[in-house]
Amino acid sequence: MASDDLPISGRVTLPGWELVETFTTSGGPGGQHANKASTRVELRFDVAHSSALGAAEKRRIRDRLGPVVRVVADDERSQARNRDIARERLAVALREAMVPPRRRVATRPTRGSKERRLTGKRQQSQRKAGRRRPGRDE
Repeated sequence: MASDDLPISGRVTLPGWELVETFTTSGGPGGQHANKASTRVELRFDVAHSSALGAAEKRRIRDRLGPVVRVVADDERSQARNRDIARERLAVALREAMVPPRRRVATRPTRGSKERRLTGKRQQSQRKAGRRRPGRDE
């Protein structure tokens, strides 16, 4: 594993050449340092062209995060620290997106939940009936 590779999980590591880093100046206050130093880091990862991911992982990531995953960090004054933060944010986002969704186990409503639902419906019906104008037969 090269030093710029990004470990995502125990078996998935993104090669460094698949990550595109862009450095720009941070916005906001900060005087000379913020206006001159390019400390803001934007990290981009193209999901479709990745050689480290399988088809199912690519599909999951693309469905949840889009075709290009973009992460920005401008929290610190140091470019190196912002770079580490951006890489960690990307790893967390990809790790969470690769988790397969849990299968839903079909269950039946309990007797109590049915009774509570029907009781609520009866109460709402009575409340609305109380708002109506009295008819001829009442």
